[in-house]
Amino acid sequence: MSEKRLRVIATRRLPEGVERQFAARFDFTPGPAEAPLGGEALDAALREAEVLVTTLSDRISAACLEAAGERLRLLANFGAGVDHIDVAAAARHGIAVTNTPDVATEDTADVTMVLILAVTRRLPEAFALLQSGEWDGWSPDLLLGGRIAGRNLAILGMGRIGQAVARRAAAFGMTIGYHNRNRLPMEVEEALGARWWSSLDQMIAQADVLSINCPHTPATYHLVNARRIALMKPGAVVVNTSRGEVIDENALTRALRAGEIGGAGLDVFEKRREINPRLRALPNVVLLPHMGSATVEGRLAMGDRVIANIAALAEGVPLPDLVRPQDA
Repeated sequence: MSEKRLRVIATRRLPEGVERQFAARFDFTPGPAEAPLGGEALDAALREAEVLVTTLSDRISAACLEAAGERLRLLANFGAGVDHIDVAAAARHGIAVTNTPDVATEDTADVTMVLILAVTRRLPEAFALLQSGEWDGWSPDLLLGGRIAGRNLAILGMGRIGQAVARRAAAFGMTIGYHNRNRLPMEVEEALGARWWSSLDQMIAQADVLSINCPHTPATYHLVNARRIALMKPGAVVVNTSRGEVIDENALTRALRAGEIGGAGLDVFEKRREINPRLRALPNVVLLPHMGSATVEGRLAMGDRVIANIAALAEGVPLPDLVRPQDA
């Protein structure tokens, strides 16, 4: 008689290669392709599943978890961020939460550099000019951007992704500064060529480019607010590949429209898919559809980490990527 397989339900479709692995190892049901589970369908999955595979599109609140069945043992998040899950409420119900750290580090850092270059070198404007058919040839003053070598890059959040951004920016000749909850060891600072700023305000005031790489928590909500944006240089650029809630998006939009800062590159938005139309209309803004981790390699690696956590649950051994309430 074969061993009973864990009942695993995903809240939405995952890459085909990942789903094949899930189906081979678990009693697996994929979610819908067009949108995540919600409402009654999510409640039903919470009652039926032993493991619910979530994504950042979900909202797993304390109220949702009240509807969970006694079978539910694990929320295995397909992604690193868990700000969409009430981790403390899950713990109170005896439900573990895991994530997939590390796997998107290099991919997200790549997109951060893409945004820095796209904004400072005015690439979307150049693309639009060519697409319009109105380009009449090279001229000395056409779409003059800014050189990033020698510019000050200020990194807000110097974890794995922030450090990967620092390594890339150093190769482009940028000067690296960072603000973090905890200062890095001196040997790490020296290896990165990075200066620690104890004052976020002072770091922002000297930045030519501000890269936001910290997670969204109650402490970081609107950390980059109207007062801090007003401290920035007139030509400064803001890049965010972390979470939209870290920036006061309305304040950022007002500053951009008024010409108080130079531009912005955003892969994430405060209200997720609801992007301020005034922000979309600005020529000095580059917007991406939350694609920082969107590589084939990254998605497959996420799947491997989710499977490793579910397998550990089945085997009764410690979960390798357990998220504790105090860490969320």
